[in-house]
Amino acid sequence: MQKNRSFNELNLNELQNNFFSKLKAMGRSQNTLKNYKTDLDCFNQYLIKNEGETDITHFGMPEVQHYGQYLEKKYSSDNSRRRRVQALRIFFDYLVEENLFESNPVRKLPTSPKFLDIPRPTPFIDVKTLWVSLLEEATSNNEMNALIARRNQIVMLLIYGAGLKVSDLSKLKTSNIFLESETPRVLISHPKRDPYTIALPKIFTQVFEEYILKLSDMKIKSSINFDELLFNANPYRILSGSLSPRGLEVIFEEYRKKLQITLTPKSLRQACIFKWLHQEHDETSIKEWMGVAPTYSLKLYKEHMNNYIYNENFLGELYKNYLSKA
Repeated sequence: MQKNRSFNELNLNELQNNFFSKLKAMGRSQNTLKNYKTDLDCFNQYLIKNEGETDITHFGMPEVQHYGQYLEKKYSSDNSRRRRVQALRIFFDYLVEENLFESNPVRKLPTSPKFLDIPRPTPFIDVKTLWVSLLEEATSNNEMNALIARRNQIVMLLIYGAGLKVSDLSKLKTSNIFLESETPRVLISHPKRDPYTIALPKIFTQVFEEYILKLSDMKIKSSINFDELLFNANPYRILSGSLSPRGLEVIFEEYRKKLQITLTPKSLRQACIFKWLHQEHDETSIKEWMGVAPTYSLKLYKEHMNNYIYNENFLGELYKNYLSKA
């Protein structure tokens, strides 16, 4: 149902531009923005073709159903239809947030089932290669380079150890880390879910304490303070707290090229999921840590378990080995 408005027509182009601006401000990558634009362009073309205009003032359930029928005819791929519906659903969520609609009519339109891709995790040897590189960089005589390497160690442990997404990492605060028990944990909060914690590798405690000590010193030297766990910096000083999702992706791109390994945040996270399965965690816990619905299927991961074997033992062993050389 639409809100009462003092005007007859919503400017769809302006609203979508504002929507894209908000996504960009939230740190969404250019590729993500491009995909949203492509998917919403399909909706715009539908309106022009079938309605003769892009007025969505009275867009409701009948119009949603007609659009669903249009997608059924236009696309043979379930995933293509699903993407278009999801993009429109998120856009109308934004309109609800802006008090332009009382509720989201697109939420009543079922999406096509999602076909899961075969997992392609970072090979175990490449995970080790990355960890060794980060340990070596942390021994640099350049104080900032060493701190950045320690920051990247934290990033790796949070993804490979706890399966965090870049969107989770971007807004993570130091206070989200808990070291009180024998097993360190990270607290994840989502606006539409209850908070939950995920266990981290035991070596995380030592890596974290060293990182926070060095980070505190550099904060003072940079005349800056912030609550976020991560930071953005130039070669001379810390510029700000936190790292955008795209900034984190760039870090992985740089290591992938430098080390000539198979590495993205997604592939390292998939390695973590295989690790959890080999550690014999129950599926309910794994799905909670992944942040997915209970109906999500781990079938493809379980089918490929024998091809992808991971553990955490090397993390502590190599860290202590490099520490003894320092």
